[in-house]
Amino acid sequence: MRVLIIEDDQKAARLLAKGLREERFVVDLAHLGKVGDEMASVNAYDAIVLDWLLPDREGIVVCRDLRERGVATPILMLTARDSLTDRVKGLNTGADDYLVKPYDFSELLARLHALLRRSDLTRGVVLSVADLTLDPLSHCVSRAGVAISLTPREYAILEVLMRHPGEVVTRTQLAERVWETERDEFGNLVDVHLSHLRRKIDGPGAPPLIHTVRGHGYLLSTAGL
Repeated sequence: MRVLIIEDDQKAARLLAKGLREERFVVDLAHLGKVGDEMASVNAYDAIVLDWLLPDREGIVVCRDLRERGVATPILMLTARDSLTDRVKGLNTGADDYLVKPYDFSELLARLHALLRRSDLTRGVVLSVADLTLDPLSHCVSRAGVAISLTPREYAILEVLMRHPGEVVTRTQLAERVWETERDEFGNLVDVHLSHLRRKIDGPGAPPLIHTVRGHGYLLSTAGL
């Protein structure tokens, strides 16, 4: 899952990003409302963690503008304002949930998971292709009933492929969903992780599911090429 954090407190943002990455999230950071607005408009995120008080524009304005442009990504608003009026204002502007600072990371994580469960992306659906299954909520992966241990990157790549079965997914598309935006070179990284993932998924004697489409990208399919 890919999350955008829009938070001007760089130390707080780094700590939050570190915690989410340890929970297998891919995290992008923006420290200004304008930058966050642009990133949320051009990239596909599964959730946005948005601070109300930003130096260039209020988070509530960013939220309103995103909703007016049709961006439906779940938004968790962070703020030191704890009055009922402020909470109602934030929710009415388009935020999906509201968390008052200071907060405990475990609560933020629980609220984030709740938003993801309610979203179309993770509404309790276990993904499956042939005998390969992936549960987006528990992060459990198995093939023919045998559990498979994946690294966070391998899991993220597999989830993207399993959400697009039978479709060619380019290296660029995989990189945008699995790595943070500050990275410039993705090609070799994607290929290396795909190679490791394929060895785990397509073990000896198992019909191959992950296929390379030369010059284009990768395909998850029972039919092959």
